Amino acid sequence: MVKKSEKKTTVRVTLVKSPIGFPDPQKRTAKALGLRRMNLTVEHQDTPALRGMLNKIIHLIRIDE
Repeated sequence: MVKKSEKKTTVRVTLVKSPIGFPDPQKRTAKALGLRRMNLTVEHQDTPALRGMLNKIIHLIRIDE
């Protein structure tokens, strides 16, 4: 349960390199994050699960907090 004093932070993720030529799990991770094409930016709530996904494809994305 989130306390009222805690603010939910969001993370903006931008796909800056194509996942073509990279292993299939990395392609699927990018797709699961909603990164369908180059230079597309999506916002997600900052959670430990999200951070794990971002670490798998850190070489393909740019993260703005």
